[in-house]
Amino acid sequence: MEFPKEKKIYCKKCKKHTKHKLKEFKSGKGRTLAQGNLRHDKNTNHGYGGKYKFVATVKKQNKTPTFVAECADCKAKVPYSLGKRMKKVKQE
Repeated sequence: MEFPKEKKIYCKKCKKHTKHKLKEFKSGKGRTLAQGNLRHDKNTNHGYGGKYKFVATVKKQNKTPTFVAECADCKAKVPYSLGKRMKKVKQE
């Protein structure tokens, strides 16, 4: 789905509607000592290396993309989401 590079939305810092630059949010590097990673390592790295059986769940194919909206006036950044599921995001 095509998405604009700029959109006029409400800025909480300026307390008015201003133009915001939109870019797709990319998550940072995952933590190696996070609880989920520790649990996965505990289950896979013990014994004779048997397979770690996990409960298979059917995942949805599309996700709702998150954008970072940056105000043109005060440079405040806020997360912004359309609330629609889409496979690909292209900016116009």
